[in-house]
Amino acid sequence: MAEQFDPSQETPESEPTKTALRSRARRLVTPLAASQTPAVRPTRAQRRAAGKPHPMRSLVTVAAVAALVGTVAVPAAFAATGSAVPAEAAVTTVQQVAADNAQSLVVASEATPVALARGGYTATTPEEIQAKKDEEAAKAAAAARIAATAASDSSSYTGAIAETIAPAGSVVRPLTSFNNFGTPYAGHKGTDYMADRGTPIYSIADGVVVASDEDGPGWGVYVKIAHNIGGQSVTSLYAHMLYGSRRVTVGQTVSAGQLIGQVSDTGRAFGTHLHLEIYVNGSWVDAEGWLVANAH
Repeated sequence: MAEQFDPSQETPESEPTKTALRSRARRLVTPLAASQTPAVRPTRAQRRAAGKPHPMRSLVTVAAVAALVGTVAVPAAFAATGSAVPAEAAVTTVQQVAADNAQSLVVASEATPVALARGGYTATTPEEIQAKKDEEAAKAAAAARIAATAASDSSSYTGAIAETIAPAGSVVRPLTSFNNFGTPYAGHKGTDYMADRGTPIYSIADGVVVASDEDGPGWGVYVKIAHNIGGQSVTSLYAHMLYGSRRVTVGQTVSAGQLIGQVSDTGRAFGTHLHLEIYVNGSWVDAEGWLVANAH
């Protein structure tokens, strides 16, 4: 038979009923509370101390870190300096290591820069290369022509050798006669007059000897004379002269047309000839052109 619920038996909860329930709950809780220790609220100092590690544990941790740093830093210092590390330098704190290496960079290998000497390098253009080739070809052609002339005309001068050929104060040619001109080429300063060996050479004007040498650089036996012609400083140089033929010395005053030596092929020369250079106020000029304009 099913259980029937009778609403009339449901008694509303009154104030005396509530009081009875509270008393019963209080009696049930009291035995449990009596068996437990009342909780004590920690103070602020106790809470602050609870957040810190034990002093001995902190000391051991710092000592272990310092020992680890020492095993890395001290051997590296020995390897870098190759000398003993002082006792006070061996004691390094973690803070010091961090500060010393904060802005450093360790590189496995360092490349040493090589300074380039700009003066040791030259830029050669195609035009410069061609000019150099042309110069070399001209030199070779001139040497071949001089050698051919020397082979076909190996005679020596047989005429009279005069001590002077012109009055003082005049401008004259250095040779009374010559066979032909040598072939000019690039870089060759001067005019080559092909002449027989021993042909007399004369000063082109009054002047003072400033150089007289038996073994000049490339010139062989040569003489250099300084002149004052028409208010201009003129220097004449006579090269490839015959050994022992020089008739003047440094500092000696000479006159126009005075004998100073004889033609030969000393120094860097192919065939007997006179190499004549003329400078006006320190600048090189074409010797034959200058003689045409000034010699009488």
